[in-house]
Amino acid sequence: MLQGRPEAMIDIGSNSVRLVVYAGAPRIPAVVFNEKVLAGLGQGLAETGALGKEPRRRALSALRRFRLLVEQMKVREPHVLATAAVRDASNGAEFLEEVRAIGFNPVVISGEEEGRLAGLGVLSGIPDAEGLAGDLGGGSLELVEVGGGRAGRSISLPFGVLRIGEPDREAEESIRRRLRKALAESGLAKSGRDKPFYMVGGSWRALARLDIISSGYPLPITHHHVMAPERPAELRKLIASLDQADPKSLRTLTASRIPTLPAAKLVLSALVDEIRPSALIVSSFGIREGYLYSELPKEQRARDPLIEAAREAGKGLGRFGEHGDLLDRWIAPIFDDSPRRARIRHAACLLADIAWAAHPDFRAERGVETALHDNWVGVDACQRVMIAQALFSNFGGGRSFPDPAIAALCPRDKLERAALWGLAMRVGQRLSGGLSDGLERSSLSCAKGVLRLTLGRGQSALYGETVDRRLRKLASALGCKAEVKGA
Repeated sequence: MLQGRPEAMIDIGSNSVRLVVYAGAPRIPAVVFNEKVLAGLGQGLAETGALGKEPRRRALSALRRFRLLVEQMKVREPHVLATAAVRDASNGAEFLEEVRAIGFNPVVISGEEEGRLAGLGVLSGIPDAEGLAGDLGGGSLELVEVGGGRAGRSISLPFGVLRIGEPDREAEESIRRRLRKALAESGLAKSGRDKPFYMVGGSWRALARLDIISSGYPLPITHHHVMAPERPAELRKLIASLDQADPKSLRTLTASRIPTLPAAKLVLSALVDEIRPSALIVSSFGIREGYLYSELPKEQRARDPLIEAAREAGKGLGRFGEHGDLLDRWIAPIFDDSPRRARIRHAACLLADIAWAAHPDFRAERGVETALHDNWVGVDACQRVMIAQALFSNFGGGRSFPDPAIAALCPRDKLERAALWGLAMRVGQRLSGGLSDGLERSSLSCAKGVLRLTLGRGQSALYGETVDRRLRKLASALGCKAEVKGA
């Protein structure tokens, strides 16, 4: 059960109106409800300068539903943000009055603020992000510097996918020319050169899903999905042929996003040509998460989102609370892990008890599924696989990862290290029964070819046959001899 009163964000965008309700750890709250309505407020805005009657009706209908939902969920007063369409429309103020009549207090954010919040959203989910981030919406494109844990300069350009529509050659040349000028004047092209470009927004996530489908990439997670800079150009033919594709092959691609793909691809290709980034990295976190992140105290913002999320999951699904922190400290002495690798080990230990309620024959598979497909951030594909391997070994699945295609996402030496973590976790879990006393009154060490388990006074009875078997298996995997002291 997630703790704390839920918090909500409502995003009134140019394409969709969305309600997201969060609960749990403030640093990385879990999404407990997420609904969007494609109101299309930005449709026709470039031609008329005003919000259309039918898009307004759809948006207000969605907001009335959201008002009832948040009241029934006992959510704190939602944060309501309106972006490009409302900001630019001649009748935007009139629309905002209708929103206030429903009971909300909307805030129209500037293009620069929208960029800043998008950058903070990227940093919330990818704390070590360094380069340039771009948030592509229905009505505008925001570009912002990210690095050192901060969002820097940002600009807003009228290149939203609804404004562009189905681009022709003339439109493409105009967008490229205007984008080149804006980047040169702002200096942002230099900020992003030879660094990753972070892609925010539903249309770019749809491009990433298309990349996953077309390339046969085995991990269908868009957050932190990495594409080569030349990839958007290669997707051109695939986008053009989508109407002939087998619908079953496109099941992860939202139908409503398909019409926006040509414009999304055009803007991304133009940016790549001007910025020349080292890689394209997708961020599922944007202005909503950036806003919540900006509201946190400095101490909470500094926390590791992966560790916070794993601790919350372990606390909710495990048997004995925050046992994972102690387990990590217990196995750490036998490994010479770098800080970067140690945090992945720590996350695995925090999840070491999540599959206890599953049938014993399926606990290893449950661990793998959790590591690969749950909503983790602050972790790339290889690191997900390392956590999955550690949990697979911890739950008795052995040292060989069950899916070769997934295993190929991570170097062999990293998988082997993760398997050793799992075997060590398995010893600690069995020795202690998942409780703190057994770990607090014992220690594990490895030196001069000897893996030594030292038991405290009065703890010798804990060393049973199953513990002995698991200890010797770990020692063999480490190339050591097993020794027990104090038993």
